[in-house]
Amino acid sequence: MREIFTEIFENQPPDPTDAARRAVQPRLRERFYKKVRVASAGEGNVAVLLDGKPVLTPSRHPLAAPSLALAQAIATEWEAQTGAIDPARMPLTRLANSVIDGVSEKSEPVTDEIARYLASDLLFYRAGSPVELIKRQSEAWDPVLRWARDAHGARFVLAEAIIHRAQPDDALAKMRAQIPIDPWRLGAVSSITTLTGSGLLALAVAHGAFDVDAAWRAAHVDEDWQMMQWGRDELALERRAYREAEFRAATEVLRLL
Repeated sequence: MREIFTEIFENQPPDPTDAARRAVQPRLRERFYKKVRVASAGEGNVAVLLDGKPVLTPSRHPLAAPSLALAQAIATEWEAQTGAIDPARMPLTRLANSVIDGVSEKSEPVTDEIARYLASDLLFYRAGSPVELIKRQSEAWDPVLRWARDAHGARFVLAEAIIHRAQPDDALAKMRAQIPIDPWRLGAVSSITTLTGSGLLALAVAHGAFDVDAAWRAAHVDEDWQMMQWGRDELALERRAYREAEFRAATEVLRLL
């Protein structure tokens, strides 16, 4: 079981759309188990079992979640693999692996990375023109900045285009204090941050202050504007769909904990 599970997830490219572009064919293994279930693993954790045997992460830790609902959601991904086991269609399992093997062991670097995003957050950098894009950015992003200001006293400054603007240390410290400590919530926030380019969006979602769908739309205001002007980019949309699945998995972790 250890070798099989490690092989399944270690041989996969991080982004199937990039793999397809490079003509890299992932090696998929046929489903080798009949029954998927969950069971208590002690210390408040619930493990995923295949034919009664514990599933292991690539680093050979038990694949177990801190809530029954989350463990069941992960198990559902395994049950859904009716033919070949395709990690690209298992975003919750991939995120769980990351949390268990990485975040749980070394949480400080993850927190530091989110803080770096906060220092140059997507939401700070606004277009100088045209008026319609300025309006779209404001409508999508300003509510999150108001939440940071009103709920946490963090006042940020905006910049035009890509010219770097240093943010107040006090504001950054106040928002860093909102980064979760719990490894699972921290891992979910980290994933949302990198997928959206915004630590503020991730924290607003984690604190229940911003709608999940609105957050995903807010992360793509600029990209959607470009497509409106120049036409659809099918490869970009395919990549976005894959990333959205990861985003939804992270928000599910927050919801099911």
